[in-house]
Amino acid sequence: MQAPIDRFYSVIPAGGVGSRLWPLSRADAPKFLHDLTGSGQTLLRDTWDRLAPLSGEQRIMVVTGRAHRAAVEAQLPELSDENIVLESEPRDSTAAIGLAAAILERREPGVIIGSFAADHVISGSVLFRAAVAEAVAAADAGYIATIGITPTEPAVGFGYIECGEPLAIEGAEHAEAVSSFVEKPDLETAKRYLAGGRHLWNAGMFIARADRLLAELARTKPELHAGLVELAEAWDDPATRGPAVDRIWPGLEKIAIDYSVAEPAAAAGRLAVIRGHFQWDDVGDFASLAKLNTAGRSGELAILGENARVLSDASSGIVVSRSDRVISLIGVRDIVVVDTPDALLVTTSEHAQRVKAVVDALRLGGSSDVL
Repeated sequence: MQAPIDRFYSVIPAGGVGSRLWPLSRADAPKFLHDLTGSGQTLLRDTWDRLAPLSGEQRIMVVTGRAHRAAVEAQLPELSDENIVLESEPRDSTAAIGLAAAILERREPGVIIGSFAADHVISGSVLFRAAVAEAVAAADAGYIATIGITPTEPAVGFGYIECGEPLAIEGAEHAEAVSSFVEKPDLETAKRYLAGGRHLWNAGMFIARADRLLAELARTKPELHAGLVELAEAWDDPATRGPAVDRIWPGLEKIAIDYSVAEPAAAAGRLAVIRGHFQWDDVGDFASLAKLNTAGRSGELAILGENARVLSDASSGIVVSRSDRVISLIGVRDIVVVDTPDALLVTTSEHAQRVKAVVDALRLGGSSDVL
C-alpha cells in the first residue's frame, strides 16, 4: 500500500438529508447512512474507506449534525473524538468546511485539506488517488483546487466546470485553470458541453491549504470568516466550545462553498481543476440510483431491500422496499417504487428530480412526521 499523502487531511461533510431520495432518506436517516449500492456498507463508511489510505485514519475529520453523532460514530469506530465536529443546525457547506479548515489550521499550520461529500459513490481507487495527489500539489502551490469529473453523458442534474488554459504546476501536470462554473444546464446545452470537451461535472470536491481557503473566505465573506475563526479558537477547550457555538453558530451565513470561495477564486485566476477519470455518481435521485444498481443495463429492474418481496413481469426501473409487503409490477417501464412503513412513493425515472417538491409540500403542510 502507498503511504498517506504528506500534510494532507481529509474532511467529510456529512450533512443534508437527500430530499430527492424521500421517503428512503429522512432527517433522522439521511442518505449517507444508507447502503445504496448493495455493498453491505453505508455511503459514509465507503467514503471513509476510500479516504483512509490517502490521509491516514487519524487524519480524517467528519462534520455532521448533533443528531447524527451516535450513528456516525457507530459507522466509524476509528474516528477520534477530536475529529468529529458537531453542528447545532445546518448552515450549508461554507460553514462546515470553513470551520474544519480553521480548526485544522490552528492545530497544524500549513495543513492541506480535502473536502469530500459523505454520500457520493466512487470507484477506481487508483485513478481517484492520482487525481487527489495532483490536487494536493496544486493546493501546495497556492491554488484552491477542485476535481471535475469527465462527463459520460449530457447530464442535466449536475453543475459543470468550464476548463481554461493548462497550468504549469510541478506534481500537477494535468491541472487547468477554471474559467467558470455553470449551473445545471438544459439538455441541449449539456449535449454541447459533452461534445466540446471543455466542461466537467462539478463533484463538489475542494482541496486547498487551509490558510489559503480561509484567506479567500476572508476576502469574500469577512463576517462569516471572523465567526469561524472565533469558533476555532474556542473549539479544542470543552469549557469554551459550547458557549461559543451557542453564541456564534446560529448567526453564520448559509451559503455553499461554491459561491463563497470557488467562484470568486475562479474569477481571480486562483482556482485549478484536475480532470477525474474515475467513476463517480452523487446518487442525486432515484433515476441515478436505478442506473447505479443495474450497471447501465437498460430494461432491468433494480431491487433494494434486505427482505424485499417483489414480483416483476416485463418491468424496469427500481423498487426500494423497507416493508414486508409484496410488490407486484406488470408491464411498467422506468418505474420508481419506494415502500416504507409510513410512506409510499410511486413515480418514474423521468420525474425523479421532482420528489423534492413533494418533500417541500409535506413540510409546508405540517407533515413533518414523515420527513
